[in-house]
Amino acid sequence: MATDPTKFSGAERAAILMMCLGEVSAAEILRHMGPKEVQKIGTAMANLDRVSRGDIDYVVQEFSSVVHDQTSLGIGADDYVRNVLRSALGEDKAAGLIDRILLGRNSKGLEALKWLDPRAIAEMIRNEHPQIVAIVLSHLDPDQSAETLSYLPDRVQSDLILRIATLDGVQPAALQELDEILERQLSGKNTAKSSMIGGVKTAASILNFMESSKESVVMEGVTQVDEDLATRIQELMFVFASLIDVDDRGIQTLLREISTESLVLALKGAEDDLRDKIFKNMSKRAAEMLRDDLETKGPVRVSDVEGAQKEILAVARRLADSGEIILGGKGGETML
Repeated sequence: MATDPTKFSGAERAAILMMCLGEVSAAEILRHMGPKEVQKIGTAMANLDRVSRGDIDYVVQEFSSVVHDQTSLGIGADDYVRNVLRSALGEDKAAGLIDRILLGRNSKGLEALKWLDPRAIAEMIRNEHPQIVAIVLSHLDPDQSAETLSYLPDRVQSDLILRIATLDGVQPAALQELDEILERQLSGKNTAKSSMIGGVKTAASILNFMESSKESVVMEGVTQVDEDLATRIQELMFVFASLIDVDDRGIQTLLREISTESLVLALKGAEDDLRDKIFKNMSKRAAEMLRDDLETKGPVRVSDVEGAQKEILAVARRLADSGEIILGGKGGETML
C-alpha cells in the first residue's frame, strides 16, 4: 500500500478512482461535474503513469474511509452540503458557493455558460442591460469572466467592474429576467431563486486575470467614478508582488509547479525583496543557477515579463483553490 499520503494530488487520486470504476460509471460521475473539475480530472487521468497496485489500494481505501466518515445519513442534504463546504473552504469562500449551489441550483442557464467559450459568451451578452451583464460575469469563474470582459467594448469595461463591485445580492426579479434571456438562447428554465453573487472580491478576482494594460485602463475608469471603491478593489487584488506575503512552504510548493524559464522572465520585473524570498526557498545550487540566468538574460519586453508573471499567478491561484497554499494579498491573509 502507498505509504506517502502526499504522493498524489487530489485530482490524481480522483483520476485513479475514476479509472478503477470503469468507463460507464466514470462517465456518469463526470456528467455531474463542472467544466473546471472535468478538465482537471481529465488531465490527471491522461497524465497518470506508473501507478502501482499499492497506490490503487491506498486511494480506494482512502475513498471508502471518507465516505464512511462523511455520510449524510441522518441530516438534511442541504445541511450536509453547507457543512462540507464550510469545513473544506472556510466560512467566507463557502458562502458564495452555498448560495450558487443551493439557492441558484435551478439556474441551469447560468451553469451552462461555464461550458461556453468566453468569446461566445461576450457575443451573447454584449447587447443586454449592463446590470444583467454584471450578474453573468459575477457568476462565471474569474479567469473565464476576465476573458469574457476583454471581448466586450473598452468603453463599458470599467462600468461593468463598478457594477460587479457594488453588486450586493441579486433580487429574484433580476435573476428571473436573466433566466428568460438564457431560456431564449440556451433553452434554460426560468426557475431561478435569489443568489448572493458579485461584490468587491469578485471584481478584484476578475481584474487579477486581465492583461495588465487592460487592467490599468479599467481601474482608471473605476477610480474616476468612485476612488474609494477603486482603493478597496486594489487592496483585494493579488498581484505578482503579493507573493512576498506567501509563507515559505507555499513558495516551495509553487516553485515545484513552474518552469525555470517562466520564473526568470517573471523575476526580471520583480523587486529585490521578492527575488530574495524566492532564492531563500531554493537549494543553494538552484539559487546560484537562477541568479546566473537572471544576470545573463538580456533585455526582455515588458509584455513578456507580465505574461510570465500572470502565468505564475494562475498557478498560484490553482494551488490556493486546491488548498495547497495560502495567498496573502494587500487586503490581509485570506483563504482562497
